[in-house]
Amino acid sequence: MDGKEICCSCKKMTVRSEEEQKKLIHRLKRIEGQVKGICGMVERNAYCTDILMQSAAVNAAINAFNKELIGNHIKGCVARDLRQGKEEVVDELITALQKLMK
Repeated sequence: MDGKEICCSCKKMTVRSEEEQKKLIHRLKRIEGQVKGICGMVERNAYCTDILMQSAAVNAAINAFNKELIGNHIKGCVARDLRQGKEEVVDELITALQKLMK
């Protein structure tokens, strides 16, 4: 993918402001760096609990990303669709939240 393609399973798109997109991408790049750091730790045979602490930090970072994205989704996409009478967006949100909370 060159960054402009859309995954084949995606049916909808969300147009984000430049600021929102930058914030989300910045978070993801930091998470990517953390994961690469963990990979390096494994390659260097770092102590297990040290790796686990870094893994916990990645989980926290992903949770923070998800919270920000879900907040943006509710304020933007969900609110817009509800105003347009598209109440199925509530079921979609519930399904997404259930998957996040597994």
